[in-house]
Amino acid sequence: MRTVTLTDNETKKQIDFNVYESTLGNDVIDISTLNKEMGLFTYDNGFGMTAGCTSDITYIDGAKGELLYRGYPIEYLASNHSYLEVCHLLLEGELPNSEQYAQFQKDMRIKRYPNEGIKKIFDAFPDHAHPMAVLSSTVSALSAFHHQHLDINSEAEYQDMAKRIIAKVPTLAAYTFRHSKGYPLIYPDLDRYFTENFLYMMRAFPAGKTEISQIEVDALDAIFTLHADHEQNASTSTVRLVGSTGAHPYAAISAGINALWGRAHGGANESVIDQLMLIGDVSNVDKFIAKAKDPNDDFKLMGFGHRVYKNFDPRAKVLKKLRDQLQNELGISSKLIEVANKVEEIALTDEYFVSRNLYPNIDFYSGTLLTALGIERPMFTPIFVIGRTVGWIAQWIEQKRDKSSKIVRPRQRYVGPTRRI
Repeated sequence: MRTVTLTDNETKKQIDFNVYESTLGNDVIDISTLNKEMGLFTYDNGFGMTAGCTSDITYIDGAKGELLYRGYPIEYLASNHSYLEVCHLLLEGELPNSEQYAQFQKDMRIKRYPNEGIKKIFDAFPDHAHPMAVLSSTVSALSAFHHQHLDINSEAEYQDMAKRIIAKVPTLAAYTFRHSKGYPLIYPDLDRYFTENFLYMMRAFPAGKTEISQIEVDALDAIFTLHADHEQNASTSTVRLVGSTGAHPYAAISAGINALWGRAHGGANESVIDQLMLIGDVSNVDKFIAKAKDPNDDFKLMGFGHRVYKNFDPRAKVLKKLRDQLQNELGISSKLIEVANKVEEIALTDEYFVSRNLYPNIDFYSGTLLTALGIERPMFTPIFVIGRTVGWIAQWIEQKRDKSSKIVRPRQRYVGPTRRI
C-alpha cells in the first residue's frame, strides 16, 4: 500500500498516512488519524478536496466532461435506455434484462398511489406556495405512513423502500402542481409508462382526452436520466448527512429536496429562464453579453460554467440535441428560445467564454427544454427532484450498507474569543 509522509516543521515529527487507490480519478489519503498523531485538522472550505465516502455509483471527470453511472457513459444511457432501466442500474448495479425490467416496472406501478391521507396536507398550503416547499413537506410526511422503512434488515426491504419513494414522488409533484392551480387531483394511470403517467397527471382533466406525444415522453424521460445522480453534490451530501444520523430515509430525501431548492443548485434552471426573460429580445443579447464580460458589472450569465466540469457538460450536449429535436418535430417557436439560441451562439464562439471554459451547462438547456414541453417554471426544480430521487436513495442505501459509515460531523477552524474567565 502506498503511503505519504507528513512532517510537522515545528516538532519535526513525521507520520505516514495510507493512500487508497480508486478505480478512476484521484487516489485518496486516509487522514482519519491526523488529529491523533499531529494535533491537526485539515481545512477544506466547501469540502471540494475531501472525500467523505467510498462509492461505486457515479463517477465524474470534469476535465474530460465525462459522467458515468456504474461505468456507463451518460450519453449512451440517455440515448439507448429508459429512465426506469437507469433506475434499475443505479439500484441493482446492472441494466435489467427484459424479464427483470418487466418485473421492475410491475413492482413500481401500484406504488404510485400515496396514502389518501397525504392529500389532506395539500389543503394546508396556500395556492401560491412554491412547489418545492410543498413537495419536501409531503415527502417528509411519507415517513409517517411508511415507518417500517426506519429499520431495514434485508435487500428486499431496501429495494421495496426505494421503489416506493421513486414511484410516489412524481405523484406528489403532480398533486403539488394541480393544487397550486386549483385543479382536481388526477390519480396515476397504471397502464401508462412512468414518464407518460407523470405528464398525464399534470395535464389531464376528468372525462377529458389527454394528448401526449412520444417525443415529449422521450424528452422528459431523458431529462430524468440526466438528473438521476451526480456524485457527491450538495443535495446528495445532505441526504447522506441526514441519513448518517439514522433518520428515516424519506426524511433524508426531504432534506435533499430542500438542499436542491437553492438557486446555486437545482433552482439554477429557473434563474436561466428569468434571465432570458430579462434579456427579452434577440436584439438585446449583445448588450447583456457585454455586461457579463465587464469586470466592473455584477451581472453574470446564468447557465454557463460548472464547478466540476471544465469542459462541455456531457448532459448539456444530450439536452441540446433533444431540445432541437423537440422544436423541429413539434414546430415549437418562441422568443425565449430564439434569445437562448443567440446567447448560446455567441458564448460558444466568444474568446472570453471559451478561454474560461464557460460552456453551457445542463441548467441552460433544461430550462428551455422544459418550457418547450409546456412545463411551468415553478415546476422545473420538482422535475429535477423526480429524476434525482433514485440517485439519492441509491446513495442512502450504499451508505447504510457501509459498515464503516459514521455520523457526519465536520470539524471547524475556530477564530472566536479565547476563554474569558
